[in-house]
Amino acid sequence: MKHAAALFDVSALALSGLCLLHCLALPLLAALLPLLGTWSEAESVHGLFVLIAAPLTSYALWRAHRHRPLPAALWLLAGTGLALLLAGACGGLGGRAETPLTVAGSLALASAHLWNAARRHAH
Repeated sequence: MKHAAALFDVSALALSGLCLLHCLALPLLAALLPLLGTWSEAESVHGLFVLIAAPLTSYALWRAHRHRPLPAALWLLAGTGLALLLAGACGGLGGRAETPLTVAGSLALASAHLWNAARRHAH
């Protein structure tokens, strides 16, 4: 049971890392490689990350909560991260806000999963 929970947390952390890499590194690579520029600007990439992150995070935290109730602050941190990722993916606040929202959401979500992993290893 612990192994499955660890796998979900690691998967969620990897996805958060990919999202962060996408937002910070790909624009730099895009200046050098026009092909990667096309992929990094594709709006579907952000939506795809949110579509993967939301159920993965929900399931990982729900499983952890079943074994030992999670503090409300951890749920709030994860929910805030997902909301920021979604806001960045929707792009409703303009192009300038997309990257900061996505980076903040990715970091919040990764922090929630690290917190969850630390709680699991403490017991």
